[in-house]
Amino acid sequence: MKNISTILSALALIGVIVLFGLHFSNGKLKSGKSTTLTSSDHAAAAGGPHIAYIDIDTFEANYNMLKSKKEEFSKRKDAMGAELNRSANQLQNDVRDFQQKAQTMSQAEGEAKQKKLIQIQQSLETRKATMEEQFAKDQFEFNETLHKELDAFLEEYNADKSYDYIFSYQRTNPQIMYANKSLNITQDVIKGMNARTPPAKSTAKAK
Repeated sequence: MKNISTILSALALIGVIVLFGLHFSNGKLKSGKSTTLTSSDHAAAAGGPHIAYIDIDTFEANYNMLKSKKEEFSKRKDAMGAELNRSANQLQNDVRDFQQKAQTMSQAEGEAKQKKLIQIQQSLETRKATMEEQFAKDQFEFNETLHKELDAFLEEYNADKSYDYIFSYQRTNPQIMYANKSLNITQDVIKGMNARTPPAKSTAKAK
């Protein structure tokens, strides 16, 4: 039996991660403060949208909770595959043993053994389906939690930034073909999210 199929999809565990296009209140330059204007500030002053972006590749590589969770999911997937392989190998050995001894068994013994092997196979298939379903459920719940944490952080972060839009940028799947680096707020987001959500303890269990 083959190893369990990979459910992690490069936690891109996280094209899901940053689902921006967040609409915030119109940005206005605040008076009475000395400010270094970015390209976004100039655009806002000229009546254009006040925008920023997050580099997803950099975010994924430096957000501690995400790195920890990706490692946990990877270990769980390996543990699931190892367990299923052990069970599958044992079943194959039992089938091989049955085939070798079948000629010496009575009809009743042969039928009983065959029934037992079928039950073991069905149990293994059920176990595999249950593990994969739980794994997918846990991934979905993590992504939902991450989504909410990121949304909450950006709401707070944007309170005094007044960005109209915060976009995501990813080199492996670019939706934005060019990005002015002065609009990059990734380091602010990484720093803020790491402070907000410390890494979860790894519990690599095959549920």
